[in-house]
Amino acid sequence: MLKQSQKTLSQLFIVADALIVVGAWLAAYWFRFSVWPLPLASELPPFRSYAALAPWVAGLWVTTFTLTRVYEIRRMRSRAQEVRLLLGAHGTAILLFIAFTYLVEQYKFSRLVMVYFAVLSGAGVTLFHLVVRHALAVLRAHGYNGRNMVVVGEGPTLQGVIASVQGCPELGVRVVGVVTPEETAFSTVSGRPVLGQFSNVREIVQREKVDEVLIALPPSGSHHLDQILDELKDETVDVRVVLDVHRYVTLSCEIEEFDGFPVVRINDSPHVGWGALAKRVTDVVLSGAGILVISPLLLSIAALVKLTSRGPVLYVQERMGLDGRSFRMLKFRSMRADAEAETGAVWAASTDQRRTAFGTFLRKTSLDELPQLWNVLRGDMSLVGPRPERPVFVQRFRGQIPHYMLRHKVRAGITGWAQVNGWRGNTSLSSGGVRSLLHSQLVVPTRPQDTHHDLVEGVRAQECLLTCSSSACFSRVSVCLVARARRSA
Repeated sequence: MLKQSQKTLSQLFIVADALIVVGAWLAAYWFRFSVWPLPLASELPPFRSYAALAPWVAGLWVTTFTLTRVYEIRRMRSRAQEVRLLLGAHGTAILLFIAFTYLVEQYKFSRLVMVYFAVLSGAGVTLFHLVVRHALAVLRAHGYNGRNMVVVGEGPTLQGVIASVQGCPELGVRVVGVVTPEETAFSTVSGRPVLGQFSNVREIVQREKVDEVLIALPPSGSHHLDQILDELKDETVDVRVVLDVHRYVTLSCEIEEFDGFPVVRINDSPHVGWGALAKRVTDVVLSGAGILVISPLLLSIAALVKLTSRGPVLYVQERMGLDGRSFRMLKFRSMRADAEAETGAVWAASTDQRRTAFGTFLRKTSLDELPQLWNVLRGDMSLVGPRPERPVFVQRFRGQIPHYMLRHKVRAGITGWAQVNGWRGNTSLSSGGVRSLLHSQLVVPTRPQDTHHDLVEGVRAQECLLTCSSSACFSRVSVCLVARARRSA
């Protein structure tokens, strides 16, 4: 019955999407030539030329959406994933449609109509899918259109899966019980009844009228997987396997396919794909504009640095950035030219006697950092990110701070979470390092549906840093990071 319901829902989406894109195509013509009629280079194009393409528009969009699996009904798909899938398929269909109209038709259609159509149809299908999805979520939360699930496994992963499923009633999935590897003294696990053992999972599935089986085994129990799958090989239930890799996860956890083999990625940079492109474009645009706008200020500061002390205007220092690569970071010189001749690489203190009079003002106002806009424009840094550190300090702290090097999986920034919260200079360097690490981990959720959990764990991690002493800080922050990793696994 559920399969039939999913098929009916898919057919509803197909019919609705076809009507929406056809309506958007005709509305784009009306909007271009009637609502907002800009001057025409020739006579008004006939409506029938546009209306004749309506069947092709409907067919192309339905075909593209089908091939990109838009019409596959998946309850575990988040809203953000749904929107990305829809817009990706819509963009593909738009490109194919433009190619079709220019290569096949001799009549050239208005480019402005194409723009209106792309916006109207994209907004229309996305809004319709989200409205239907929301309506289904409300119905499922009230007990309609539900699915029965049995969770098979043991340990913290099993308990976490049950809590996650029960925390999302809009999925319409009801955990009817738990199947454990052997008889247990407990009658329930996470509030769900224990139905039996692995050896009789087939009978349990048949007796409880289960629609889905979720297998959540710890690494130590992975040898049971063959037995469980063998029991279920002749059943028609959906089977999902949860990979217990949260203990190894640091930045993100994603699954990809390589030549038919599922590969789990557990240590990739969170800044990839369109997000990375958008961040880089933002950096280039804002840093370039910033250099132009404040160029009089930059020239004035450069002149004052030169007039008030001997030595070069800019101070060039080696810092470690993305993927552990070193780069030359620029700053306005705020100390004597021979400041490190005797001391070597040391952290500057608030009362450092090596600073010049004007340099004290620059450091207090952070104006000495402005030349780093050029580093951002070059791609060495980003506007926002963990502050880059000198290689000599990196080698020291990578052995003291757990996962310290992960901060180099994103571009270093002019400012970051540590600086926003007042952790600058030599103020509790180790805590500042952890704070920057947390910035790189918590600013970008690994999955769209984790945004709320990431925010909660981020606040908890920040509370850990603000309330604990430096000696106890790392252990408490590690707990916060583990909790965040569990959410991502």
